[in-house]
Formats: sequence, structure tokens, C-alpha cells
Amino acid sequence: MAGGKGSVRKRQSKNGDASAKPNGLGTLAGKNDFALNSDDKTESAATTLNLVICVAGIYASFLTWGFLQERITTTNYGTATNREVFRYPVVVNTVQSFFSVTLGYVYLSFTRKSASDLPVFPSRKIFWPLLLVAICSSLSSPFGYASLAHVDYITFILAKSCKLLPVMLLHVTLYGKRYPFYKYAVVALVTGGVTVFTLYQPASSKKKSSNGNSLYGLLLLGVNLLFDGLTNSTQDDIYASFRPYSGQQMQCALNSVSTVLTSAYLLLLPYIAQTGIGAAVGVDLTASAGELQNAISFIQRHPAVGWDIFGFAVCGALGQVFIFMTLSIFGSLLLVTVTVTRKMLTMILSVVWFGHRLSGMQWLGVALVFGGIGVEAELSKREKQRKLAEKRKAQ
Repeated sequence: MAGGKGSVRKRQSKNGDASAKPNGLGTLAGKNDFALNSDDKTESAATTLNLVICVAGIYASFLTWGFLQERITTTNYGTATNREVFRYPVVVNTVQSFFSVTLGYVYLSFTRKSASDLPVFPSRKIFWPLLLVAICSSLSSPFGYASLAHVDYITFILAKSCKLLPVMLLHVTLYGKRYPFYKYAVVALVTGGVTVFTLYQPASSKKKSSNGNSLYGLLLLGVNLLFDGLTNSTQDDIYASFRPYSGQQMQCALNSVSTVLTSAYLLLLPYIAQTGIGAAVGVDLTASAGELQNAISFIQRHPAVGWDIFGFAVCGALGQVFIFMTLSIFGSLLLVTVTVTRKMLTMILSVVWFGHRLSGMQWLGVALVFGGIGVEAELSKREKQRKLAEKRKAQ
């Protein structure tokens, strides 16, 4: 948005200079008009170029990111008799956050006007809500990765498209926020779509066993969405309470805290597991105590997964940068449109590349989900346009 405001200021400045010219300079006025028209064309071309760069960056980054995510979590790197699947989500999460904070800080350095501009942590008070968001974000990813062992990637993508449900729930319960009726209707539509998709999954493709692994996978996915909802609702509260605080600052702050938390977890857990604390609280810490060492050993045996993780982390970090660029230049409405269509393309890519088969009712569920999200985006756009028109009339 900063970029958008800057463009507005430039246009206002140019218009103001033109109107300040004396009336006697009629011949020069025509030249000034020509110059203004030329500048407008140049600015329009620059805006179009920015749009192409932002949209192409988001699509390329996150389509590749989604493809690599599914490949990392579902590929058998061993043999048919000795399956080896990469099951170390905290390591993946740590690598991802490290690259995100690195590229995020580079982007922040280019957008700030001075060394003191846009501090990552502008005050001590903001650290604690940021810590809560970082903890929720760090806990969310492992549950999401774990669910992929029990549900297919299409179900995972659809469920992740339903973030509006936990976000609204936590906004209402924790922050006392109220929403217009259409948002509740959209949530019902999206939830119904996911339900239809799950219930009509073909028997041949169900990852369900006698102990109810499919239900367990949905439970893990539900916990993932709950943490996502708490993350997003707390982020909204931070933006509202600590103005001005930009997306670039948030990206650097959250990913730096997340990197520290997950790194400490990986390095200290082997020693904590030996203390007996896990047994005291009824949690088996020894099972995951060697995650870092086991992940390194896995990558040494199968170097291909190491390159996949590297590409996954780089694509995720670049995608975040392009998201914040889009948000700052074009606003949230365009970002929502790009995000929704990107998820649809990710799902289609998964169906084509990994050979998933969907029934007719499942395609109906998909249509309900993305139709609901599209309706919500369009109605939100109209609502913002109405508020903007009322604001202009008041002025």
C-alpha cells in the first residue's frame, strides 16, 4: 500500500504543479499537458509491469512450493519393501523460516527509507503477541505435515482454503468481533463443500484403515487449522494495535522468532527427553528427540530430498516477498483473487501430476469451496468500495 500511496502523491504533485502555472503561459500549458499524458502512460506501463511481476511471482513460487510440499511428504525414497518417507516437519519448518527471514530482511532493506525506518520490533510490547503468533505458526506446520500421512493432498488443499472458519470463530470468541450475515453464509458454503468432498471420496483412494487413520488425519488437519486461525486473528490484532506496522516487518519478525524457537526445539529436545519430563506429563518425547539427526541422516542417504527441501524453502520465502509486494502496491482485494486462483491451480496440478482421481460429487465439493471463496471476495470488494464512496462523500 505504501507504493500505491507514493504513486498517488506523485500524481497529486504533478497535477498541483500544472495548476500552479500562470495563465499567460498558454503555449507551455499544451506541452505540460503532453508531458503529463506521457507520464501517465509511463506510470500505467510501470503498474502493468508490476502487476505481471507480482502475479507471476506468486504463481511460480507457490505452485512450485505446493508441488514440492506434496513430493517431500508423500514420496517413497526407499524401496517397495522398505518404504522411506521424509517425516521430519520441524526441520522443514526451520529451513523455511530461515530462508523467509533472510529474504524478508533483504526486501525490507530495499523498501525502507533510512536505517531507522521500519524496525522489525518497534517496541517491547509488540514482542509478546508476535511470540504467540510465532508459537502458533511453528506448531501449526507439524500438524499439517503429519495429516498428509493420512489424508490426500487435495483434501489438505481444500481444508487450507477454509481458514475463514477458524479465523472468524476466534475473532468472535477472543476479540468480540462481529461479521455481516453473508460471511457466515460463505463459511457454511465452504464447510459444506469440504464435507461433501470428504464423504464422497472414492473407496479405492481412501487412506483409511481399520484403526481409522483417515479420521485421525482429519483431526490433525483440524488442529492445524485451529492454530492457523489463532495465528491470523492475532496478526490482525497486531496490525490494529501497533499502527503503522507493515507486512514486511511482520514477515521478518515472525520468521526470526520462529527460526529461534524451532532451532532451540531441535537442539535441546534430545537433552530434555532424557530428563523424564515427557513421562511426567504423559508425552513420549524420545520418539521425536532425534529429529534433527535423523533428518540429516535421511538426506545423506537420499540427497534428492535435500534439494527438494531447499527448493521448497526458497519458493516459500520468495512467495512471501511477492505477497507483500502485491499487498503494498495493489491492496488486499487483488491479493485474495490471486491467492484463491493459485490454490485452484495447485489442486489441478496435484490431480494431473500425482494422478489423483476425483468423483463427480467431489468436483461439486470443490466448486462449493472455491465458489464460496469467490463470493466472499466479490462481496468484500463491494463492501470496501461502498465504504470508500461514503468516505469521499463525507470529505
